[in-house]
Amino acid sequence: MEEKWTFITNHGLVLSHIAQNPKITAREIALTVGITERTTHKIITDLEQSNYISKTRIGRRNIYEVNFRNHLRHHSKKDIEVSTILQALNVSGESSDSSDSNDSKYASA
Repeated sequence: MEEKWTFITNHGLVLSHIAQNPKITAREIALTVGITERTTHKIITDLEQSNYISKTRIGRRNIYEVNFRNHLRHHSKKDIEVSTILQALNVSGESSDSSDSNDSKYASA
């Protein structure tokens, strides 16, 4: 019997896609992750309200920034930064064009 569960939640997958491609659309995320576009928008809202991402509207598109220094929410893992999880998923965490990325709260992927 094929297992239905996965280790990475949809929130984690959406965040990883945004970190990997800050210009990605909700539709592209939905197709890649295998969830509806409506669910994707809800997750993006959750991530934004929890300060994991911010977005800037440019024309008809959103450009996302990930707060790589925000910590995980689970009480037993609050000491782990988001960047650690994203690195494990092979998503680069810091922008190479930032002159002093250690002082930057947000970094574009």
